[in-house]
Amino acid sequence: MRDLLLQCAGAAGILVALIHGVLGETKVFAKATITPESLRTLIRLVWQAGTVAWIGGGVLLLAAPLLGSDSARHWIVATIVAVYGFAAVANAWWSRGRGFGWKALAAVVALAVAGY
Repeated sequence: MRDLLLQCAGAAGILVALIHGVLGETKVFAKATITPESLRTLIRLVWQAGTVAWIGGGVLLLAAPLLGSDSARHWIVATIVAVYGFAAVANAWWSRGRGFGWKALAAVVALAVAGY
């Protein structure tokens, strides 16, 4: 059961990351006016770096049960909980608790902790 919870956390983490990337491109940057253009590109790349990092975290959560190492499982879960947890808190603060993002991020954290 622990393994299944951890793998669900990984799949959810990847899904949240993909939604983050798509919404950034279609909602945020489609409407944003950022000059100079080089700064716009930089901000876009930094936004998508978060997307890639979250996908990597999801992959690690999916793989953790297959590694056969309690130590690896511990550090993967601890790191992902810190990364997604910080993102959840930041998103909740920014959206004043009204957004969908922080709830999705918190669900990944809850699943990862439950699967630890």
